[in-house]
Amino acid sequence: MVHTLNLKIFNNKSKLIGYLKRPSVLFVAIPLLVFSIYQCFFASDRYVSHAKLIVKEQDSAMTLDPSLALLSGFGVGSTGTDTELVKAFIYSNDMLQHIEKTLAFSGHYSSQEYDFFSRLESDASREDLLDFYEQHVEVIVDEKSQVIEVSVQAFEVDYAFKLSTAIVERAEWYINEIGHTLAKEQLRFVEREHQVVDNRLREIKTKLLDFQRRHNLLDPQAEGMAFQKITYTLEAEIALKQTQLRLLLSSMSADAPLVIQTRSELDSLEQQLENERSRLSQQANLDPLLPESEQSLSVSQLLAKFSEYKIDMELALKAYASSQVSLEKSRIEAYRQLKYLVTVESPTVPEEATHPERFYNISLFLVLNLLLFGIARILVATVYELRR
Repeated sequence: MVHTLNLKIFNNKSKLIGYLKRPSVLFVAIPLLVFSIYQCFFASDRYVSHAKLIVKEQDSAMTLDPSLALLSGFGVGSTGTDTELVKAFIYSNDMLQHIEKTLAFSGHYSSQEYDFFSRLESDASREDLLDFYEQHVEVIVDEKSQVIEVSVQAFEVDYAFKLSTAIVERAEWYINEIGHTLAKEQLRFVEREHQVVDNRLREIKTKLLDFQRRHNLLDPQAEGMAFQKITYTLEAEIALKQTQLRLLLSSMSADAPLVIQTRSELDSLEQQLENERSRLSQQANLDPLLPESEQSLSVSQLLAKFSEYKIDMELALKAYASSQVSLEKSRIEAYRQLKYLVTVESPTVPEEATHPERFYNISLFLVLNLLLFGIARILVATVYELRR
């Protein structure tokens, strides 16, 4: 009886050992069992916090004149460059270093409280740390709406929320910082150029006013016109007197009192005309206190010198007006380039662990294991057939 029982036990053990030695059990069933036990009992839970963001620019076209709005480019939609920039920054080493300083990223994920395969190695390199960070932070950009969705995985609920909040705040700071920096630099350059033009205008204006003050000139051009008007008036009076004198000589002798008076008046007018004409070529001022280049200038030379200053003044005014327009355009453009990261959905506080996805992971492991086992069986059968 005892012998028979021992024989049955031996036969059952032999059958069990034979069953376990089957390839399907050895390479499929046992690994699946081990992986399932790990997933169900040992894999650490991970909580996911979500946040949604979008990059917006200043909508200021309604506050501008239509021509300025068209000139500055308001109303032109922004491309996906800004969203891709946000995505690249979130995945960057700069973001990781910021999180490491503020939230001790590596300390949380390398804690011995969590399973060996899920946690970060305590002596991980910077490259491994960045890879681990990218595996636990996911950024998805919606191509249509340009909404940026950020998903953060962590072993604790509070840490997932804090990490998601820190990423959103740092990304917002980054977008605002680069926008303001670019706008300030562009505007600062244009303001420096405008200041140069403004200084030149002030310098030329000062020279013109000093020139007028030194020579007691209110408006040399107006004075020149007055000289010409006086000359034309004298010429008309001389022509009239000459006509009057010829008429008198036709009826009176040359010694007649009226003829002598008329001739005297004609001589006075001709002398006055000569004096007025000579004023344009006479030296205007012999003041030794004047600059050497302005001493002994005639009226016509003063007019020419004044015209030079006047032309310089007009050119400086045109340059100033053009610079002023450029400055205003630059201010509008700098204001338009300001971007803001708007939070569409604030970081959420997870209530349930969504990772690891145990059923999905076990199913995927089974499918891949069966696929590899099938390929291996085909290869073994092929080699066996070739050897026969």
